[in-house]
Amino acid sequence: MTRRIKMIVPVPVSSAALDAFASQIPSHMLDNDTQVVFDCAARGEGALGSLYEGAVADAFCLEAGAKAEDQGFDAVCINSMSDSGVAALRSRLTIPVVGTAQATYHVACQLGRHFSILSMWDRWNWLYDKVLREQGLDGRLASVRSINVRPDTAELLAGKEDAVFPALLEAAHLALKQDGADVLILGSTTMHDSHLFLSEQLDVPVLNPGLIGFKTCQMMLDLGVSQSKIYYQNPDRVMHDIFSGDRGP
Repeated sequence: MTRRIKMIVPVPVSSAALDAFASQIPSHMLDNDTQVVFDCAARGEGALGSLYEGAVADAFCLEAGAKAEDQGFDAVCINSMSDSGVAALRSRLTIPVVGTAQATYHVACQLGRHFSILSMWDRWNWLYDKVLREQGLDGRLASVRSINVRPDTAELLAGKEDAVFPALLEAAHLALKQDGADVLILGSTTMHDSHLFLSEQLDVPVLNPGLIGFKTCQMMLDLGVSQSKIYYQNPDRVMHDIFSGDRGP
C-alpha cells in the first residue's frame, strides 16, 4: 500500500517553486511505496519576516493540512523552520504531524553539544527563538549567523550561488571558530541548494531541514507512532468552513 506524505510550505509559492522544494529529496530516499506531495498555504506573505506574517502562516497551514487525513494522506510535515500550525494540526489529525524545525533541532542535539543556525535573513530570528523556546533547546544554540540576504521563495537560491554560497561558508567558519558550534543547521528549507556545497567544505555535520522533516515522517510511519491525543486533544467541533468565508445566518 502506498504511503502518502503531505509536505506543506507555509507561504504561497508557484508550482515551479514547489517542484524545486520536491527536488531536494533524492530518489534513493523514496521507498517504492512512498508518495510525497508538496502543497502550500493559500494566502499569506512570502518571507515570514515578522510575527504577524507568522500568525497568518499558522492559520493557512492549518487550512492546508486540516483535511489531509480525509484525503488519504498518512503523514503531514510543515516544510519550514517556522513549524507553522504544527500544534493545531496535531490536535486536528490523528496521522503524524511533523514540525521540520523541531525534528532538525533534536537531530542536531544527537550529533553534537551546540549547534549554530546559518540563516539568510536577520528577520527570521523570531521563528528560531519561538521553536527553540517551545522545545526547551535554547541552551543548545551556539549562535545564529545571518548573511542578511532577503530570501526569494520563488527562485530559492537559483542564480545566487556565486554570492550566497561563499557568504554562508564564511558564516559557518565563524560559527565553528568563534561561537563554539559543532553542528550546523541550514536556517530555511529554501536554502537546500547550499547543503552539498557546505557539507563538502566543512568537517562537521550540516543539516538540511527539509530532508530531516521528510525522513522523520517516514520514521514515524515505519514505527507506527503518532502524536499523543492526551496532550493534542481532538477538537469538540471541526470548523472547516472558517476559512471559506461562508457564514450561516
